[in-house]
Amino acid sequence: MPSYTAPNKDVQYVLHDVLQISEATTPGYSDLDVEFTDAILEAAGALASDVLAPLNAVGDKEGCTLENGIITTPTGFKAAFEQVKEGAWPGLDMPEEFGGQGLPYVIGTAVGELFSGANQAFTMYQGLTHGAASAILVHGTDDQKATYLPNMVSCEWTGTMNLTEPHCGTDLGLMRTKAEPQDDGSYKLSGQKIFISAGDHDMSSNVIHLVLAKVPGGPDGIKGVSLFIVPKFNVNDDGSLGTSNGVSVGSIEEKMGIHGNSTCVMNYDDATGYLLGDLNKGMRAMFTMMNEARIGVAMQGLAQAEAAYQNAVIYAKDRLQGRAVTGAENPNGPADPLIVHPDIRRNLMDQKSFIEGARAFMLWGASLIDAGHRGGDKDAEGLISLMTPVLKGFLTDKGYEATVNAQQVYGGHGYIEEWGMSQFTRDARIAMIYEGANGVQALDLVGRKLAQDGGKHVMAYFDMVKTFCKTSDAPEMEEFTTPLKAASKDLQAAGMYFMQNGMKNPNAALSGSYDFMHLFGYVSLGLMWGRMADVSLKALANGTDDPEFHKNKLITARYYMARQLPMTGALLKRIESGADPVMALSAEAF
Repeated sequence: MPSYTAPNKDVQYVLHDVLQISEATTPGYSDLDVEFTDAILEAAGALASDVLAPLNAVGDKEGCTLENGIITTPTGFKAAFEQVKEGAWPGLDMPEEFGGQGLPYVIGTAVGELFSGANQAFTMYQGLTHGAASAILVHGTDDQKATYLPNMVSCEWTGTMNLTEPHCGTDLGLMRTKAEPQDDGSYKLSGQKIFISAGDHDMSSNVIHLVLAKVPGGPDGIKGVSLFIVPKFNVNDDGSLGTSNGVSVGSIEEKMGIHGNSTCVMNYDDATGYLLGDLNKGMRAMFTMMNEARIGVAMQGLAQAEAAYQNAVIYAKDRLQGRAVTGAENPNGPADPLIVHPDIRRNLMDQKSFIEGARAFMLWGASLIDAGHRGGDKDAEGLISLMTPVLKGFLTDKGYEATVNAQQVYGGHGYIEEWGMSQFTRDARIAMIYEGANGVQALDLVGRKLAQDGGKHVMAYFDMVKTFCKTSDAPEMEEFTTPLKAASKDLQAAGMYFMQNGMKNPNAALSGSYDFMHLFGYVSLGLMWGRMADVSLKALANGTDDPEFHKNKLITARYYMARQLPMTGALLKRIESGADPVMALSAEAF
């Protein structure tokens, strides 16, 4: 069975050495000193490694069962969920007035990686609840907040988001679920939703569904969509649970992975619902939840890559196979360990350089959310809006690729379920699809985010890279800043190509959007590795208690700059080839 160890040392390095969070001006960050965050991460890591990780394979094998309308989660899930609730982990970064601990989002993100790396399917139950609670927090009335948030923050009640229907996925304007207004101000919802993660289960006393639906007589398409709070059990005026609502589970979806999560077909039959936010403005309210969810899904890509990588390293060091081409390195044994072979090293270095760069990218993104929400920094809000599709798309694509590479280290054993490596690959695969498939993320990036606020935020990003390269002018930094400058120029050239060709031929931009998202991701990880190299060079120059850690950071940074960042040149060439190679073949010829 695979194991999992929380990568707390690296998380602390990013938080304190790279981001220097305790010195930031964002409200609440001054409390986040090394000792405080270490205590949180140590407790979260112990829960992740000792409780959640052993249940990962259990959830994969058993899945969830539906019998007589009741869903049962895998063995051990319910007891583990009680431990998570007792530790107040679901409300780590939620407001204290509703029972949360009020810590910054960056800490919730760091802890979320540990829990998701240990058991993604399990962690989704509280993750979806957090997103639903956030939507109510932003868009709900005072009465709605008082009614739902205390129990959702504690996960006594869990939450979901209901968007997709059998006939429509991304094109939500086609939805058929109806919400009929009632005399008392409530609505009666009827329709069917599919792919509803954590749709129902036995670990909470109520499930609060946020459901997109159309009110008759509203505008056509997406402009006529509203968002509703629909509880599984109606809530009485005194806060107690009342009658069962018109909500039922049609079936549990049979999926490739995340078997431990109850992904449901949900049926709404005159279910009582309450408008959340403004009428016909449902997408505005839902995007509060979806944008948070997309950051969380980006984190899942990183988390699964980390878990798979850890086990691949253990296997590569233990498995004896062949001899090093330069001479036996294990002369007293029948063969050398796999890790002596250059191609295994290449594979593991691809994973390592991605994971550590992605972690810095992820936590930097979370710090931007805090700067925007807690500090009122509009520039930070604009920048994270730009970066969200890059985080979601690039980290899940490359995270999945990393799990495949980890599986490859095992050779034939990686394909055998007994070794558990296929679960990381199967679980990681969904992250590329849900909360907006990655092709949609790329379209959002190129079609909307680049031009947002007159292109202000992408220009700020280019200036940030330029400023970093200019201020990091020590001679020993040139090996990191020179390739970063070249990659940034590739990104700017791609953006210029879209500006020059996109208006007259939109397909020219959209055909290159996926490559552009990846190009942006490579540059962003290059920026993170540049920052880490700068920090570790200074640590070694000034004296450090752990020189090997910083030397290894520099080795990994050099690998990324030499072996990964040059991908931007190839991606630019693909983008500049335009729409013709993509669109030339007739539909009938496929």
